[in-house]
Amino acid sequence: MDRRKSLKIIGGSVAGIAGLVFADWKWQIIDRVTHAGFFSFEEEQVISAIADTFIPEGLPPILPSAEAKPIGALSTGTDQFLIKLFEKCYEKEDQDLIKSQLKGLNKSGFLDLNQAEREQVLLGKKNSEIEEEKKFYSLMRSNTVMGFTTVKEVMVEYRDYQVAPGYYKGCVDVPAEKA
Repeated sequence: MDRRKSLKIIGGSVAGIAGLVFADWKWQIIDRVTHAGFFSFEEEQVISAIADTFIPEGLPPILPSAEAKPIGALSTGTDQFLIKLFEKCYEKEDQDLIKSQLKGLNKSGFLDLNQAEREQVLLGKKNSEIEEEKKFYSLMRSNTVMGFTTVKEVMVEYRDYQVAPGYYKGCVDVPAEKA
């Protein structure tokens, strides 16, 4: 094969790969602008803020080992778990409750509050006289804790989870019975 033909093949391959990368980048931008998920972009931000309020970065305060890093709900993807869970696994009436409460929190400026103020708003929902607010708080808290505690990083690094805890030892001497 001559040099010109090789350079044409290599140049075409590089141009093709660059085109695919550019197309993927372009579609990611379009997806962000035309967000078409079950929850609106703002509602997803509120869910992320709630998850971060319940389990902020840096927890737990005492690390089990030197190589374990502090983690939180956002770094483990618990917020994305909640979004998919509420979208795919809950009944319509619960989804409507969650969406209405998220819209209320978004209108009240929940995203602009600091950690302590967010905690107070959520505790206000917990202690509210309105049953929907109590149910919303309970759903968000229990599912955030469940999503966080069952993620791989928490199970392996903090709970010493092993997929197969028993060990097989094939060549072991069996002691003789005493007569």
